[in-house]
Amino acid sequence: MLAYEAAELFGFIADQIEVLLRTHCPDQLSVSENVAILSLGLTFSFPVYQTAVNSGILLRWTKGFDIPSVVGQDVCELLQHEIALRRLPVKVTALVNDAAGTIMSRAYSLPLGETRTSIGTIFGTGTNGVYLEKLSEITKPLDGQFDGSSGKMFVSIEWGSFDNELSVLPNTEYDIEVNQFSLNPGDQMFEKRVSGMFLGELLRTILAKLQNDPAVRLFDGIDANLRLTTGDQMPLHTRWAVDSSILSIAELDETDDLETLRQKIFDALGVPSSRIRIEDAQVVKIIAHAIGKRAARLGGMALGAVVTKTEQLGSVGSLRQDECSPGLSEEYDTTKRPLTYHQPCLVDVGVDGSVIEFYPRFELYMREALRAVDGIGTAGEGLIRMGLAKDGSSVGAAIIALTAGVISRL
Repeated sequence: MLAYEAAELFGFIADQIEVLLRTHCPDQLSVSENVAILSLGLTFSFPVYQTAVNSGILLRWTKGFDIPSVVGQDVCELLQHEIALRRLPVKVTALVNDAAGTIMSRAYSLPLGETRTSIGTIFGTGTNGVYLEKLSEITKPLDGQFDGSSGKMFVSIEWGSFDNELSVLPNTEYDIEVNQFSLNPGDQMFEKRVSGMFLGELLRTILAKLQNDPAVRLFDGIDANLRLTTGDQMPLHTRWAVDSSILSIAELDETDDLETLRQKIFDALGVPSSRIRIEDAQVVKIIAHAIGKRAARLGGMALGAVVTKTEQLGSVGSLRQDECSPGLSEEYDTTKRPLTYHQPCLVDVGVDGSVIEFYPRFELYMREALRAVDGIGTAGEGLIRMGLAKDGSSVGAAIIALTAGVISRL
């Protein structure tokens, strides 16, 4: 989203709140003074400097958003201002990172006897992780008021911007081009290799280059100036026109003729069906698999770093083999979503986002990376349970808003 004024975004959100109330809670719009004020949790998946449960200063935009006037402002105040203009009986009581919401949603859904969720991850349009840290391990100054009685605090890692200097992340000519034409060149370099917003564009960039390469002539070297019947340029040659769903189709299609993938190439890339040979579809499948697997393994690396930092696995090496869950292997159906079976675990991870939910085997490839992390290995990987918290960021925000509203009235 590109805009000049904060009201364009926060006014839109407030308008949707009003539509919701008029549709489902019309009595809440009564002029009566006895109308209860509703608590609202704002899921805001961008880096903020948060000093209170209902206050946060935007540090920078990510994921294709760019509204310069909002940077440096309190996003809760901006939304509350638009709500007040519409005279809605709603108060923003919680500002919630999407990964933090995922933790809350996942923990809320687990039986009381289960290992409590301590890590939340997002693998969707963007990517991030939140984990429960000891206050004694947080070295940066903590401004604002907070309850330190538990001795712990949730920390938003903002790992989408990990290694912006590219000292360890893989960097191909195609990564360089995707970064160059993004809204934030040089920033969110980890996210640009993992999240759904960029995976489709990365695939498109590679395929466009191969199509123009005379040694390859992908899609029979189709003319880059060829237009669709609508007169529009082919998505294959249009930046940011291809989403990541084509990667999921490529991973799933195991047929000899790759008919489903060839149809998706026609639909998503605009390549005429007469130019899509089986060999072309095989090339797309191989490249899409490499992009998806790299993304998942990088995601597994990030999760593994958090697990080792928190030392939740303890001395895994002291466990007998029969005490360890076998972890995830090919025998489990991982083509649709993260595991839902209950396994013994020491670490429970809430996950959400379209990539980990819909990209086949994403968790499987993440677990391959976990097993390669020193201090985790096969035994440790088997003690890490991932559970899908469907729409966890929204559900978690509602839970936090409710809790914050109750605490404020005590």
